[in-house]
Amino acid sequence: MLYESESLEFKQEAIPNLCKSVIAFANTNGGKIIVGLKDDGKLAPLDNLDQIYTQITNTIRDAILPDITMFIKYSSNSDGIITIEIAEGSAKPYYLKSKGLKPSGVYVRQGASSVPASPEQIRYFIKATDGDTYEAMRSLSQELTFNTAYTVFSANGITFSENKYSALGLINLKDNLYTNLGLLLSDQCQHSIKIAVFEDRENTKFQAHREFSGSLLQQLEAAYEFLMLCNQNRSTFAGLSRIDSWDYPQEAVREALLNAIIHRDYSYSGSIIVNINKECMEFISLGGLLPELTLEDIQAGISQPRNVRLAELFHRLNFIEAYGTGIRRIFALYKDCYIKPQISITQHTFKIILPNQNRVHPLPELNLAAEKTVSYKYPDKQQQTVIAYLKQHKRISETELQQLLDVKRTRAYLIARDMMSSGLLAVSGRGSNKYYYLP
Repeated sequence: MLYESESLEFKQEAIPNLCKSVIAFANTNGGKIIVGLKDDGKLAPLDNLDQIYTQITNTIRDAILPDITMFIKYSSNSDGIITIEIAEGSAKPYYLKSKGLKPSGVYVRQGASSVPASPEQIRYFIKATDGDTYEAMRSLSQELTFNTAYTVFSANGITFSENKYSALGLINLKDNLYTNLGLLLSDQCQHSIKIAVFEDRENTKFQAHREFSGSLLQQLEAAYEFLMLCNQNRSTFAGLSRIDSWDYPQEAVREALLNAIIHRDYSYSGSIIVNINKECMEFISLGGLLPELTLEDIQAGISQPRNVRLAELFHRLNFIEAYGTGIRRIFALYKDCYIKPQISITQHTFKIILPNQNRVHPLPELNLAAEKTVSYKYPDKQQQTVIAYLKQHKRISETELQQLLDVKRTRAYLIARDMMSSGLLAVSGRGSNKYYYLP
């Protein structure tokens, strides 16, 4: 006597739940369905065999995606039985067209039963079929709209319509489903940018915080506007001329935000984080460097985007000028600031810190005239001692400065301040990491 198993199932009736079983076998290791047998294996012949045979083939063809017909063989016999042999499919996950890529539409074989696949199983199937490139994988969410994308593309003179979706990478041509890139540009994008403003350098006391969601294009615009509200413009006057000085170069803020959006790993569900305090603005995105790259590589201008199609779209929209120039441009904007931007990378995060220009002093200039008159303008032996020490040791900490001159902290600070104001000394770092050096 035959018994149902992981690879064999009996159906007394033709249509109810038949497609679920077909999908389960195709998503697992294949199997066989015999229609016209009871659960105990006893014969229950089908009436109107030819009609039911046609109904079964049409239903399977029309109700299941992707096309599964090439993996199925049908046969019937005079006992009123239809046998359906299903091979393991190569375009998993197969699913009910009416339900989509979610557990209610995707089934796998578990023992002698066909059960809904878990979200983790569905993601595994997609990754195995579509590859490791997140933006090209089929999106689990297929009910998408693109109102923001249409507005932004139109404003940049680029046609955005359904017949362009495949060329833009928003649709998978295999089964005409939206890709994850489509999800990222859609109004239903599930990722976000969180911005927090803090009172203290340790980022423990909130002043304000905002979260921006929706299409990445909407997040970019809204987040940048908020960051510029937090970017104070301080003005000074030289005679009748007004000189404006932003806390952070506007272009540096823009480049850091774009870098976080374009290069983050969207397979993680967390948000991009931007922290702001009086000393700095830091951008933290998920996903470290790609294995082939180093920090030195990206500072030299070498770029290998994690999300290639997303980077291409941002390039077409004129948000980025060319690959690999963003980080270099940020550092160039800080060339006159003695505290430079910092980059911190872990296995799963990328962080860039922009220092507040108005909280630090610009790098002093040491011109030829000053160099020629140093010994006459500063005959003080203490200052000459400091210069001689630095010529040999390159740098000196505050504690070492006190010990070198045998003075207390306040006096050492005043000497260092006077030397910096005259262009004889430069400083880097703060707190215990602070040190002086010859400019």
